[in-house]
Order: sequence, then structure tokens, then C-alpha cells
Amino acid sequence: MIETAQLVQLLESKDASAWRQALFDLTHSLGFEQVLYGVVNSRHTQFESAFLQSNYSAEWRERYDADRLAYVDPTVGHCLTSTLPFIWEPETFISSEGRALYEEASGFGIRTGVTLPIHGPNGEVGMLSLASDTVPGQAFKRDIGRVMGDLTLVRDYAFASSLPFAHPEGAETAPRLTRRELEVLNWVMAGKSSWEISMITRCSEATVNFHLANVRQKFNVTTRQQAVIKAISLGLITPEDHHR
Repeated sequence: MIETAQLVQLLESKDASAWRQALFDLTHSLGFEQVLYGVVNSRHTQFESAFLQSNYSAEWRERYDADRLAYVDPTVGHCLTSTLPFIWEPETFISSEGRALYEEASGFGIRTGVTLPIHGPNGEVGMLSLASDTVPGQAFKRDIGRVMGDLTLVRDYAFASSLPFAHPEGAETAPRLTRRELEVLNWVMAGKSSWEISMITRCSEATVNFHLANVRQKFNVTTRQQAVIKAISLGLITPEDHHR
């Protein structure tokens, strides 16, 4: 299971190179030899302008880009229209172009994998794709199921931490949170539910949810997990806070 400290390494990366290595180390620990992360400002932005980091074969990447295979890749099409993870293997590639893409990718060790869509609060669209040379089948799907929760966390932390490198001109300032909002957010980081936080802080569950709604609005995010990630990246809370 991924530890929060490992995820925080993404947030603490000083440059794109360190960030990329932290991402590769995380995904490798989950059993994936190859990873591709890419994000564009909106679904209307051309794929060629994406912030893209990958350890796929350079030869394969050159071939993929030169032939504009993103426009026939079913994993890319999925990410434009869905938020759900997409487990892929040979049967996924049903069109003639897709089958040709899969057969060639397999020659570079990209035989099975999973793609997690990215949909940011400001219209960003992207993907985290993790691939391996594992033989397709039920065993592969079971292995994916065991780590899907961790992969989702990696995807969320990767997106939040990549923004300074994808958009270096847009330095983000931290919103002002109240003492109670920070307290509630720290307990969310510790894995507590709204009911548990209400017991700890001696206030109603509705009040806890009210504070969390305010936090999500201030951070322009849709989930409490995204709020925690944003707060850590801006230095408002640290993974050690809830132990104090």
C-alpha cells in the first residue's frame, strides 16, 4: 500500500525532472514498468501541446507522435468522455487502426495496462497510463483490482503536483482557511469520516460537511481528497499534523 510520505514526494519536487522520477518510482513500486502522464488545458487543446512525461521507448513515442496515433488510440478517446479507469488488453482495440496500434505497441513491452482519466477543475483533461508486458488474462485483472485504490491516489497527487511544471507562469497562492477548516481538513487527511470528525471536534456532522464544502469551494475542487492534496501542495497542512 502506498504511504502518504511517498505521495508527498511528488508535491515536494523542485523541478519537472525530480517530479518525473518520483512518479516513475511510485508506479514501479505498484508493478508497472512503463508509465505515461499527459495533460492539456482543455478538451479543445491539441494533444501535441500536452505536458507529457513518460518512460515509454523513445522509438515508440516518436512513432506514436509522428503518425498522430493519439487520434485513434481508444485510451485517449475514453479519457475525453469518462472519469472511470480503463483496463486495456488486446480486445480493447477493436478497430483496424486500434489493432495495428496495439500490435506495434506490444513490440515495445506495452501489452496490458490501465489508464486513469484526469479531469481538472479548470477544464484540464489528461491521463495517467500504466503499462506492462504482462500476459493478458484474469490474473492481470485481479492484480489491477488490488492496486486500483493506490493508482487513483497516485493519479490525483500527480495531477495536483504537476501544475507548476505544466503551467509555470501560473503560481498559485494559498486561500485563507479558518482554524476550524484546517482542523477538519487535517482529520480528513488522517482518514476520518465526517461522522468521526464530528465526534472528535464535538460538533454536528452537518457542521463538518459545511466546513468541508467551504474548503472545496476555496480550492476550486470537487472532492475532499483533492482538497487535502491541494492543501499539502500549498503548505497549509503536512502529513505529520494529525499526529501532533
